[in-house]
Amino acid sequence: MIIQENLVWCHIQSPVGELVVAGNENHLHHIGFPNGSRTTEIHPGWTHDPTPFAALREQLKAYFAGELITFDLQLRPSGTDFQKAVWQALMDIPYGETTSYGALALTIGRPKASRAVGAANGANPIPIIIPCHRVIGADRSLTGFGGGVETKAFLLQLEGFSDAEPLLL
Repeated sequence: MIIQENLVWCHIQSPVGELVVAGNENHLHHIGFPNGSRTTEIHPGWTHDPTPFAALREQLKAYFAGELITFDLQLRPSGTDFQKAVWQALMDIPYGETTSYGALALTIGRPKASRAVGAANGANPIPIIIPCHRVIGADRSLTGFGGGVETKAFLLQLEGFSDAEPLLL
């Protein structure tokens, strides 16, 4: 992840724990989980200020209440062109549906890049909003997730994901 200086940050409480969010008055740059492989430490160049995150806080509250299926926020994820292409494709996965890494690779025109798609998915700096939790293994298993597989299962179940195959942990 590219750490940008001069961002503001705050904590937002959620059913999946205390999220760390960072951005500026115009764009959301980062959401970090309290657990899992991608926990977030506050960068020394960031300033604590909850003010720019009022819309995010309200939209997350509505999402976790089951009242919001599409976020309306200005995002500024930092990454490579390939990562950004993957993250843009993630935004097109409908609420309550899933896809596989291989299918996502096909979507971006790189059919042999499923592992690279998985790596880009794992590097997503704005999870939940950029719905990387909607990507599962080709065998329908819940593969790794930066916030922990339990969080991924929670988010999918919140969205009403249902399939003939059970969620495999």
